[in-house]
Amino acid sequence: MSKTEKQGTRTERLFATILLLQNRPNMTSRDLSDHFGVSRRTIFRDLRALSDSGVPLTYSEGGGYEILEGYQLPPLMLTAREAATLLVGTEFMRLQSDASLRGDAGEVSLKIRSVLPREIREYVDRLSENTVLDPYWSQAVQSEGEESGKWFKLSEAVARSRKVIMEYYVESRGELTQRRVDPLGLVYYTDHWNLIAFDHLREEIRNFRLDRIEEMFVLTEQFERPEGFDLQTYLEGEGLRSDPHRVRLSFTASMFARVRTQIPARIDEEVQSGGQVEISFSFDNLDYLASWLLRFGADVRVMEPADLIERHQAGARAITSNY
Repeated sequence: MSKTEKQGTRTERLFATILLLQNRPNMTSRDLSDHFGVSRRTIFRDLRALSDSGVPLTYSEGGGYEILEGYQLPPLMLTAREAATLLVGTEFMRLQSDASLRGDAGEVSLKIRSVLPREIREYVDRLSENTVLDPYWSQAVQSEGEESGKWFKLSEAVARSRKVIMEYYVESRGELTQRRVDPLGLVYYTDHWNLIAFDHLREEIRNFRLDRIEEMFVLTEQFERPEGFDLQTYLEGEGLRSDPHRVRLSFTASMFARVRTQIPARIDEEVQSGGQVEISFSFDNLDYLASWLLRFGADVRVMEPADLIERHQAGARAITSNY
């Protein structure tokens, strides 16, 4: 390891020591030695360096080290928008199947939150409480062009409880409608973002897809959140989709073993018979699903709905027409 790499490693350990003692006071030198995997002599040198740099370390009556209450690391200068971006990024990483990635994301989130100014930290906390990423679909967010600006505007409206007026396209009726809503939360589900909001037109909480919002404006007028409303509880009770389709697929057992974790929805039923595995789930974007299924070739067969069968067949014909 080069001298520069060693210095970087020690700096990271010193920073991590501050965060650790702020969250878990009364740790002994042996506790710190075991935690970081270094000698007690190294820990004593680190603690002396922290003390020399102005960190108010004390040795408690309980027999461990702690940092005097009120000490703050220099604030990390992030805007609310930048903090929101980091929130979404770390939350997506926490959904990955690799345990090390999940662990690293948790550590990054802790470090960022610990050095944010109070106002930005409270903003991020409010947004975090009202943002849900579907644990059954952990692919990275793709670029959504003009839609990206909507997310940031709506995230601020959610965090600051500000009303929104918008033009929303209702696909089932082919109609552009005017809506005034109280934004309660943002949810990333399958292939798109959704706004959960109280709709003053329907006088009930509804789900709005961001890619169907044509125009929108965040007002300065604030609203009171429904008493006792919890986004996660609402989603578990009411679900997301306003127009779901019941989907049944049949995979070869060998293919299903490789793609089970990639299914873009919660599997409601799974039955294995011979060399085939039949699954069922609900999904609202049949065009997306038909395109996604083409990658599995003859190892998958759509059993229902009929609309998905037609889309899947059309996609297969489009491919063969190239030859």
